[in-house]
Amino acid sequence: MQVQRVVLNSRPGTNGVPVPENFRLEEITLVPDLKDGEVLVRTLYLSVDPYMRCRMNEDSGAEYLTSWQLSECLDGGGVGVVQTSRCRTFTEGDVVTSFNWPWQTQAIVKGNALKKVDPQLADGHLSYFLGAVGLTGLTALLGIREKGNVTKGADQTMVVSGAAGACGSLAGQIGRLDGCARVVGICGSDEKCKTLKEDLGFSAAVNYRREDVAVRLKESCPDGVDVYFDNVGGPISDAVISQMNHCGHVVLCGQISQYNKDVPYPPPLSEQTEEILQSRSITRERFVVLSYMSKAEAGLCELSQWIKSGQIKVLETVVSGIENIGGAFCSMMAGGNIGKQIVKI
Repeated sequence: MQVQRVVLNSRPGTNGVPVPENFRLEEITLVPDLKDGEVLVRTLYLSVDPYMRCRMNEDSGAEYLTSWQLSECLDGGGVGVVQTSRCRTFTEGDVVTSFNWPWQTQAIVKGNALKKVDPQLADGHLSYFLGAVGLTGLTALLGIREKGNVTKGADQTMVVSGAAGACGSLAGQIGRLDGCARVVGICGSDEKCKTLKEDLGFSAAVNYRREDVAVRLKESCPDGVDVYFDNVGGPISDAVISQMNHCGHVVLCGQISQYNKDVPYPPPLSEQTEEILQSRSITRERFVVLSYMSKAEAGLCELSQWIKSGQIKVLETVVSGIENIGGAFCSMMAGGNIGKQIVKI
């Protein structure tokens, strides 16, 4: 059978901005001759995420991330359906997902790399397994639970950067559900600010491209900041941390503003910001969701219940066609998405 796949055509360079030309679409012949333990799957949805920028470099900079290789098929989060199986765990028609799904329209994969999922867990929205009821949702939920120290009734204020993105849009809603009295989002457009306030229940939103972040935070967080869910790093995070209260907590989830630069992860902070962290006893610890997978099942059930009840609203930006996955990735890196960036195959 003829299938399409996407390979890494070139690297943007450790200090470069990725472009669609870094990706190449190919057509190959796939012989569906399965070995024991293998499964033929048809791809339904693929995920593009900020961490993939690190995989485009020769050295990803993270021990848990392998670098993509030139001219080889790329991979990431994916969901699809089993067409043929020689694995006892799966039968034809099963909906399955994987962290390492090949960027192919159809593929032969080892059964032990797949996880069967119940569509009802995602309220029938299969793409949600790549976001709200997948690793993205778990990152938001467990990041807040493990590092945020949110306490119901404590009148806490949470700030979320990258608040209109896949993780940030969920983190703000979870912070509110877990008991924060005020949740403020930072994002890159007036449209996103409106979405955060009107659709997702944020108390306030700041457009960092058009507004003075420090000034707007003082207005939006009159009692200071207790919890900061950090997706972006850089000057925005310096501005937030400068207004954090004593014994506050930074959930260090991502640093997307720094991913196109050749800096270590997490990137170093300015001396002034480091001094604030120390003098105010603010915790700032890197959060890696893969270290908390023992809590994944319970977390996914809780996320599922919130989605079904309408307590959490899921936002997606969907692009159709595997040939457009490179463009979707580059758009996401530049803030072109609201919610989770999904590619529908």
